[in-house]
Amino acid sequence: MLELNGITKRFPGVLALDDVQFQLKPGEIHVLFGENGAGKSTLVNVMVGNHRPEKGSYKIDGKNMLGLSPAVARKNGVSAVFQEFSLAPSLTVLDNIWLGRELTKFGRIDRKRMRALAQAKLAEMRTNLPLDAITSTLSRAQKQQTEIVKALLQHARYIIFDEPTASLADVEVQNVLRIIKELRDQGVGVVYISHRMREIRELAERVTVLRNGKYVGTIEQDEIEEDRLVSMMTGRSMIELFPNVRHMPGKEVLSISNLATESGGVRDVSLEVRAGEIVGLAGLVGCGKGRVGRACFGLESVVEGNIFLKGVPVSPRSPSQMLKSGVCYFPSDRGAEGLCLNRPISENITMSDLDAPKTGKWGLIDLNRERERAQRAAERLKLSTDNMGTRVEMLSGGNKQKILLARALLRNFDLFIFDEPTVGVDIGAKAEIYQLMRDLTEAGAAILVISSDLEEVVHISHRIYSIHEGQVVADLREGAKTEERVLASFFGKQPDTETQEIAQ
Repeated sequence: MLELNGITKRFPGVLALDDVQFQLKPGEIHVLFGENGAGKSTLVNVMVGNHRPEKGSYKIDGKNMLGLSPAVARKNGVSAVFQEFSLAPSLTVLDNIWLGRELTKFGRIDRKRMRALAQAKLAEMRTNLPLDAITSTLSRAQKQQTEIVKALLQHARYIIFDEPTASLADVEVQNVLRIIKELRDQGVGVVYISHRMREIRELAERVTVLRNGKYVGTIEQDEIEEDRLVSMMTGRSMIELFPNVRHMPGKEVLSISNLATESGGVRDVSLEVRAGEIVGLAGLVGCGKGRVGRACFGLESVVEGNIFLKGVPVSPRSPSQMLKSGVCYFPSDRGAEGLCLNRPISENITMSDLDAPKTGKWGLIDLNRERERAQRAAERLKLSTDNMGTRVEMLSGGNKQKILLARALLRNFDLFIFDEPTVGVDIGAKAEIYQLMRDLTEAGAAILVISSDLEEVVHISHRIYSIHEGQVVADLREGAKTEERVLASFFGKQPDTETQEIAQ
């Protein structure tokens, strides 16, 4: 058994864990549940040797583990798949899988054996990964799969999965859940962190809940109820996750016709988004939907087709140009593309608005005014921090996402493009993000939501375009946008006759 008792961990100005306990048995899936900032990631980092707590005991098979290093944790059978990837971007997939554990033969790296073992594990997972591809070229889902393969090849007895399905479409999620169940059946103890209730109900044998760094309680499988878990997690009753957003379509804000990108990921996409509505762009990971948003913001080169903003043709060349044109884009990978992790909260919130008179003048930034504006935006999104000078890397995933979204409140935008807006955030933060979308929409903005979360895109959108292999295969309106029909379109199937009549 892996067992932690009375774990206390402090960071400068923060009590991250306060007398926390957790136990994991071999052959058990134990869910660790709580809001972003509850202490889950800190506890996981204690388990794998990244953090040393000030108080408490940590034992594996009865042996004291306090003060262990990541290498010692691995030797004792503890491995983790983190939400924030630990991959070297310039190395190949194969090199990342074996990094620090390379196999040797006669004093030389045995790449042939490393490749054979990796291919065998991928086949077991029923997953295709290009082993020779440079990791920086992979999609987020492929990077997640690389992390999982790396953990499985360490022959761990205890594996921690931190939001392993956050970047995956529902179809791919089932493959990950199957792998986790097979690990459990092989006697591996699994710590599973997720905010998806369906996954918790399907997997969990026990659930331990943390709130504000404190241990709230552990419940058994037959006690798992959504209302109870949310109440334990937040200290309040179950909230309405998806708000009712009035559909008040006005003038056309974004129009795309026959769009194709230089990368080839988008081949023929046409769509429109009007003021006062939320339009979903759905599809499997890798279908090209994310590249549509990037093309609209000047991050992908366009080779064919036209993009119109309020009826005026534009040729997106840079994010700066599109910001000035009234377009706000939130990337799916907040760590790599959305935030400067080593800079303070205030700078990250205001970085898209430094040319505005309210932030500075004559090319100089008024630091007091910058902090005040950032503070107001942070308070509106209920950002959990008292110090705007805190480096972003110190915050939870949900708070990082709120910092990214706070930029939407600093200047007037006509169009908001959200790419995977709720990846890795808890239920409370999701509700707040959806409330922000509702407020922006009802204030007259146009919103394009790009999402692999089937439930999210169906419930938050007024209309849905489904993408398959870089092309729009369905345009589903109210009454036609059911989860079953959207999912069917992911594989290129056209809507049935009844759906087409409703859509028209």
